[in-house]
This record gives sequence, C-alpha cells and structure tokens, in this order.
Amino acid sequence: MSKTLREQSQSTLQVDQQKYHIFSIPRAAHYLGNIDRLPKSLHVLLENLLRWQDDDSVTEEDIRALVAWQKDAHAEREIAYRPVRVLMQDFTGVPAIVDLAAMREAVKRLGGEVEKVNPLSPVDLVIDHSVTVDHFGEDSAFDTNMRLEMKRNHERYAFLRWGQKAFNKFRVVPPGTGICHQVNLEYLGKSVWQEQIEGKWFAWPDTLVGTDSHTTMINALGVLGWGVGGIEAEAAMLGQPISMLIPDVVGFKLTGKLRPGITATDLVLTITQILRNHGVVGKFVEF
Repeated sequence: MSKTLREQSQSTLQVDQQKYHIFSIPRAAHYLGNIDRLPKSLHVLLENLLRWQDDDSVTEEDIRALVAWQKDAHAEREIAYRPVRVLMQDFTGVPAIVDLAAMREAVKRLGGEVEKVNPLSPVDLVIDHSVTVDHFGEDSAFDTNMRLEMKRNHERYAFLRWGQKAFNKFRVVPPGTGICHQVNLEYLGKSVWQEQIEGKWFAWPDTLVGTDSHTTMINALGVLGWGVGGIEAEAAMLGQPISMLIPDVVGFKLTGKLRPGITATDLVLTITQILRNHGVVGKFVEF
C-alpha cells in the first residue's frame, strides 16, 4: 500500500539534545513538485494540511490543489484548516466556558465521565479592557482599582478560575495584565509550537484564530492568525476544522525611504488606503 503525503513528508529536526518530528515542506516537494512560487503564508497552510491529512476532512486532492495555486495565483477549492490554538477575550470566552460546563452537567446526568469534556485545542482567555479607572494620580491607584475590579466582578472571575482548574488546555490571563492582542504578542505567541504525542516530540508552526478584532497583529511575529466569531472559535476549541477557500495572497513591496516630515502614521494610512482600493477582504497580505 502506497504511503500518504502525510507519511512521505515526515522528517526529524535536531535542536541541541532534543529531536523533533516535523512535517517537512521540502520533503513534501519531492512528491508534489516545485513550490518555489508558493507564498510563505500558504507554506503554513500546506504544512497544516499535510499534518492533518486523514483522507476524510483533508485529502491528497486538497493538498495538491494548494500547490496548484501557483499556476493562476487563485484556487476555487475549500480546505479544512485547524489552528493550533484559540484566543478569546472574556466577552466571548465566558459563554464558551458556560457551554462546556453545561455539557459536563449533561454528561453527569447521563452517567458519563465528565472529565472527558474538555477543549481539544489550547484556549487562552484574556480578561482585557476590564479595569475601570476610579482612582488616578497616586502611587496606589492601580492596586486600588484592581481591588474594586475584583469586588465588582467576583462571581465571573470565580467562575473562570474554576474553569481553568476544571478543564484541560484552558488558561485564563487575569485582569490588569494587558489587552488581548498585547498579551498575545508579548506572552502567548510562539514562532514554533511543540507538543508531546505518544512519547514523541512534534514541532509545527504556531497558528491561531481569535475573537479579538486585532488578532491579525500576531502576523507581525510570523504567526498566522486572524479574527473569527465566537461560534467559529468555539468550534475550533472543540477540535472542529475551519472550512475556508484557499485564499488569494496580495503582495506588497516597500522601497526607498520616507521624506522628512512624513511620519510612520502617514505611511501606514497610505498603505491601508492602497490595500482597501485593491480589495483584500478574505485574502492574505504579505509584505
């Protein structure tokens, strides 16, 4: 029986004393043909499809369609993408944990094992934009505001603390730590994700979907991620793939330097105007 592309692309990577199993794009290219013109962001999607190929949700035809994107820089094919992790703020995250708690209660009533109800993908819930400024202009202002915050939202925070202890792969970033995309950029984002599976260490690119509108800022670190609605995020949390068309990719090249008096803000707004005129909704943009 011939090997799948998933099996053919598997390789190892030695980092110091640690060996990682990876799904190698160059190795896959031996069987898929030249991929030199495939954009970097689509390389990440290609690795994702190779890793999740099961000939059901992800087929060899899906993988080859992604490679064939190079011919016309466009492909009318739907693929199943599975992000590594999910990012939520408390506005959408609390209902998701309530749903999990309700599922556990239903399983308990039916005599099942409640411990089996868990997120299948790692979830980080950031309590952001939470602290109200009642006190300011004094050294103790932050501590005083935090005490008031905890008092006003005690029930909600106690529930989230319970959720962090009760569920696997679920972490809560407490109030007063920072806003969602800042925490994502400075603490949560990883260039490379590593995980131990059946005694072997695997490594793959960090990817995510998030319910915060600024989720795409994580792309500045080379981490593929974008914003989704609460229902999509909850589905990803439960291990369901996100169905999406193979995206078009818009390239943007910057040359030269700014003239005196032109600010970085001017540059960003000009780029935004150019991209909006071109049309980038539902597309990836690479600089």
